[in-house]
Amino acid sequence: MRNLILSGGIRHDFADNAAALAGQLAIEGFESDIETDIEAGLARLERGGYALLTVMALRWRMDNDPKYAPDRAEWAFSLSRDGRARLGGFVRSGGGLFGFHTACLCFDDWDEWRDILGGAWVWGRSWHPPLGPAAVAKTSENHPLTTGLGGFEIVDEVYSGLSLAPGVRPLLEARTGTLERAEPVLWARRCGKGRVVFDALGHNRSSIEQPTHAQIVRRAARWAAGDASVTPDMSA
Repeated sequence: MRNLILSGGIRHDFADNAAALAGQLAIEGFESDIETDIEAGLARLERGGYALLTVMALRWRMDNDPKYAPDRAEWAFSLSRDGRARLGGFVRSGGGLFGFHTACLCFDDWDEWRDILGGAWVWGRSWHPPLGPAAVAKTSENHPLTTGLGGFEIVDEVYSGLSLAPGVRPLLEARTGTLERAEPVLWARRCGKGRVVFDALGHNRSSIEQPTHAQIVRRAARWAAGDASVTPDMSA
């Protein structure tokens, strides 16, 4: 199966992260192409041949905080109308979408992105504690992504205060010593004929390759791509 990874942005080692993710998915037979030009990547996606689209990028307008001013010339981004149609059409027509970590911060002027992905960062409200130890636990939801797995410890950023789309049922929650409550960090859902997974963990290679998390990542890609060995879909 072929996977297209859209990557690139600030404050993360996206090149290394994308390589680490591609390595994990290769274990499951995925051949991943990595593209840092979002529009070019989505044009390639439209030409066909991909079972999975992975968004592992940090691309938004950057007009919400002066601290991002030095990065705007290189990284500020607004997804075009064609890009939106290509991405949304791919998922709704049956393609798999794997949103990874910073994907929820992307495309901040496209309201529909939250409804496709299942959740989005809200500038001025959402935040995360510093990178550090976090305890991850399963919720009461039954799903192939987490079946047979227990809780685990990870060093990561725990995104807090995300805006979730109606009907989203988290599969994993995480908390740190500074959080008052656990925050959702994994969910899986349907969008049209397609399947969507969002994994809020994965700040760096160490997180991606943490053994339990890596197993979930591999399952997530297979489920989103419609691999029958990860069914039945107990979330539907």
